Amino acid sequence: MKRHNLWKNNTIRWEKIMESSASPNGSFTSAMTLTEEELTCVPKRYILPPSLRPNSTLHNTCLPIVDLSYLHHPHLRSQIIQEVHLACKKFGFFQVINHGIPMSVMKDAIEVASEFFNLPTEEKRHLLSSNVHDPVRYGTSLNHVKDKVYFWRDFLKHYANPTSTWLDFWPSNPTSYKNKMGNYTVEAQKLQEGLMKMIFESLGLNSNYLHEDITEGSQVMAVNCYPACPEPELTLGLPPHTDYGMLTIILQNHLGLQTMDRDEKWHSVPLIEGALIVQLGDQMEVLSNGRYKSVLHRATVNSEIKRISIASLHSLALGKKVRPASELVNEQHILSYKEGGFSDFLDFISGEDIVEAKYIDKLKINS
Repeated sequence: MKRHNLWKNNTIRWEKIMESSASPNGSFTSAMTLTEEELTCVPKRYILPPSLRPNSTLHNTCLPIVDLSYLHHPHLRSQIIQEVHLACKKFGFFQVINHGIPMSVMKDAIEVASEFFNLPTEEKRHLLSSNVHDPVRYGTSLNHVKDKVYFWRDFLKHYANPTSTWLDFWPSNPTSYKNKMGNYTVEAQKLQEGLMKMIFESLGLNSNYLHEDITEGSQVMAVNCYPACPEPELTLGLPPHTDYGMLTIILQNHLGLQTMDRDEKWHSVPLIEGALIVQLGDQMEVLSNGRYKSVLHRATVNSEIKRISIASLHSLALGKKVRPASELVNEQHILSYKEGGFSDFLDFISGEDIVEAKYIDKLKINS
């Protein structure tokens, strides 16, 4: 309830600045272009009202880290499942180490992503799209055509599972993009399948619950670039939001991600070499019937260095619906969510702004 009220109050503030901050005619100028122009201040359309700027007090609570190597020790498995349960219950978030993805694969993905955003705009323009249904699209902010308040981010999004189906649609420049990002994408999909088994088990479900749907589910790679910003205290890379899917796996090369806990306290996610970030999304909140909540998070920017973040967003397939697991609905935990799917989410954001509305609220019964 606290989190919902915070979102509602912020929505009122956003609406007050929408019209005055709009960019003329939906014109396209990337955040990278603005950085290259060596501006000393951010354009007006990026400036947030004081109450929404990233000046909240950050808390130093030790965020959970799960060592997946312990899963191979029969006597420690139950301990790891319990750690995952507590992390999901309290934060909707944890980091994983010893997850099996080679450092070289992760490093290559970060490097080739950086190379893509370093390309001249003209070499990326053919991928430019504001249509959220497109399987590959390049853009800036959230949606450069619709946004009235801009965020200091450029992005490339593309479908990924199975890689063989989508690879030909991915960028051909840099020439190594398909190979390097493809290697990481395949590894992230495998990791996600293992993580889902752990999370289902932590909910008291069979670890193979929805196994086929998870294996054949949707994977969208959101490759984000947050260039150095001349006034990072006035803007954000991304506003507070939740992800729509089951879970998101994030690879980042610098600090910038912040998450909100159940007490509405913001935490800066530490950068741990070799670790990956795991965040629960709206579909997991629905499936768990509210036992676990999707995590509210935002991206901040800095004045010194470009940050790359690669989010592997996992959900059930486009046409599949997610509903609360019947095993998690009883007299103590009444049915609290309607069913919904990835396709419904895309339709939702086609007509809504995630700054102003939350998809998960549309799925809550009697919300």
